[in-house]
Amino acid sequence: MTEPNIAFVANLLADPSRAAICLSLAGGEARPAGELAAHAGISAQTASSHLAKLIAGRILRVEQQGRWRYYRLSGADVGHAVEALAVVAPPLPSGLAGNGMPDATRRLKDARTCYSHLAGRLGVALADALIALRWLEDDGHRYRLTPTGTRSLRAIGITPFPRRAQPPARRCLDWTERRPHVAGPVGTALATLALDRGWIRRLRWTRAVAVTPRGRAQLHQLFNIRWEERS
Repeated sequence: MTEPNIAFVANLLADPSRAAICLSLAGGEARPAGELAAHAGISAQTASSHLAKLIAGRILRVEQQGRWRYYRLSGADVGHAVEALAVVAPPLPSGLAGNGMPDATRRLKDARTCYSHLAGRLGVALADALIALRWLEDDGHRYRLTPTGTRSLRAIGITPFPRRAQPPARRCLDWTERRPHVAGPVGTALATLALDRGWIRRLRWTRAVAVTPRGRAQLHQLFNIRWEERS
């Protein structure tokens, strides 16, 4: 087996516009080309060229829905790689960050999706709560789902995880908090539950999410998290 061609992937993400496109898709959603072009601050024609390169490089995939084409990251591994790069990357100049929205950066830091799980201050708070409640054990390298965690997840409507090849929960280093949040099947299931039950809602044009009043009550009741948005 030859060594992985990291330079090939790095070259694809070296262009600021392609990097912006990938970062805007790191929450796991599919978005149309026009929205991605607007996020990256480029023309539709330029975006089309960048999208074609990212698809050819297997960074993105395209889905056809009627007349419309939607683009998303090709898989969870790509999302994790983008998030990991964000951990070591310097911040963008203020004029280029946040898609022109003054509070966009704050919202991303507060709560967002990281591919299929929750990240930001909310994701890290949830990870801390699961450890404090002994749903998860953390040895500093990995998470382990405990019997208490399995029973507690089942009690809130999350069924056991049958796949043995993939650990139920894993650490994902958060690029804004610089601490781990919960990824893997447990993280995905909790994020899906929160969205389906209206504890959080997606914010348009971004992967940030907002915690609803119902969500604040449930976070406190189930996880002893007292959630307050920062100004």
